[in-house]
Formats: sequence, C-alpha cells, structure tokens
Amino acid sequence: MERTKVTEEELEQIKKFIEEIRFGSVTVIVQDSKIVQIEKHEKVRMNSRIGF
Repeated sequence: MERTKVTEEELEQIKKFIEEIRFGSVTVIVQDSKIVQIEKHEKVRMNSRIGF
C-alpha cells in the first residue's frame, strides 16, 4: 500500500483548530490513507450558579 503524505495545508488547518478552541476536540477523518475531512467540536462551559 502506497503511503500518502499529509500536506502543509492540512497540518496548518489542524493546528489552527487546536489553537482556536478552549474545550472540545479536533477529529481527522481519513479514507484510503487521505485526509478527507477535519472537524472541530467546541464546547462552551456555562457558569452555573445556584441562587443568582
């Protein structure tokens, strides 16, 4: 099986997503040894107080 190289553009996009989020995940979807999708899932933590 031939190895596919990850491009600089793909690496930069993954790096950008990681640097942009405080809480969450970055998922890389691969098909046939190629990155076909990069997903960013960000969670926003709400400050929950009892008795405002």
